[in-house]
Amino acid sequence: MSVHEHKEKGHKSVRCFVITVSDTRDDATDTSGQTIKSLLSGEGHSTNGYRIVKDEPAQIDALLNEALGSENVDAVIVNGGTGIAPRDGTFEVVNRFLEKKLDGFGEIFRYLSYLDIGSAAIMSRAAAGTARGKVLISLPGSKGAVSLAMEKLILPELRHMVSQLQGK
Repeated sequence: MSVHEHKEKGHKSVRCFVITVSDTRDDATDTSGQTIKSLLSGEGHSTNGYRIVKDEPAQIDALLNEALGSENVDAVIVNGGTGIAPRDGTFEVVNRFLEKKLDGFGEIFRYLSYLDIGSAAIMSRAAAGTARGKVLISLPGSKGAVSLAMEKLILPELRHMVSQLQGK
């Protein structure tokens, strides 16, 4: 079976939960979360959950537990808190949840970011993998980074990743 045929067997619509990690954003100012939801919708996917959470490890942990525990969610996409600033704690929390890490996601994302923004791309700790039978992806919080990751990496593979996890 070719890669194209394999991808075509994937789910037509993926049920997603979008989490924005930010100490300052709200529904009106969360352009990154809105971008993720819009791009998902444009590809026929659903957003079955959306929340903004402070960059506090315990709050991120609790929300990830909720999202990953939902029967109506196939993939969780988190944005924000992936840098190296003292308040950036998303990576550490997400990393504890990841059972199978997709190292290539972070590597390729940083490469594509490098082509876009230069050497600052090395400070991104974007990550992806599986957690509790679901896809878990963590992105930087900037709208540009979210758009890049969604358009170049996530949307082209999301159906395929979910179908692989569900053995279809």
